[in-house]
Amino acid sequence: MNDYKKFLGSKIKELRRSRSYTQDSLSEKIGIDPKHLSRIECGKNALSLDLIYKICVTLKIKPSALFDDSLHKCKSELIKDILDILEYESESSVRKFYRILINSLN
Repeated sequence: MNDYKKFLGSKIKELRRSRSYTQDSLSEKIGIDPKHLSRIECGKNALSLDLIYKICVTLKIKPSALFDDSLHKCKSELIKDILDILEYESESSVRKFYRILINSLN
């Protein structure tokens, strides 16, 4: 039962940090006490749908970003996911992806 709270809490923490928010600044924006946000990020407190919405709007993310478990996938699963996505894209989109990938490796 607590696994989902820990997973969501760690995702919120990761996304918050990637957008240079402190716990204090994010909690102020979403209207909760910083201690409550800390407990959410530690997996001790659950989130309401309203709070998920506020976090997503503030961090400028889609709700699905909170549930993305790609960090827990192995290399072969990630490659399969990428191939599944690219299979239905146009040739020009695949070429754009290729250029982005190659440029990010340099």
